[in-house]
Amino acid sequence: MEDCIFCKIVAGQIPAKKVGENEGAIAFPDINPAAPTHILVIPRQHVRSLDEVGDGKVMAPVFALARQVAKEQGLDKSGWRAVVNTGADANQLVFHIHVHVMGGRRMSWPPG
Repeated sequence: MEDCIFCKIVAGQIPAKKVGENEGAIAFPDINPAAPTHILVIPRQHVRSLDEVGDGKVMAPVFALARQVAKEQGLDKSGWRAVVNTGADANQLVFHIHVHVMGGRRMSWPPG
């Protein structure tokens, strides 16, 4: 998608500090962190939201990378949260599916 900021990051048109990548996904810090560690993991392929995920092949590398990044950031020691916002009411701001990997502090429930 030519107007998608995450597609532009995947294409290298917008710089991002990658903290991890695999064949199907990349990870980089959120520019507006909600936790001491807040990483976004996005698929290289454009999928608008979780509502449009088909058979899961797009998301398998995303979740594998989320786990890897959480471990590399040391979040596996105390726990971490993976969040996928779907749609405007869920506060999805960029309509390219992404997983928020958050940790480094105690999380509350419900999230808000």
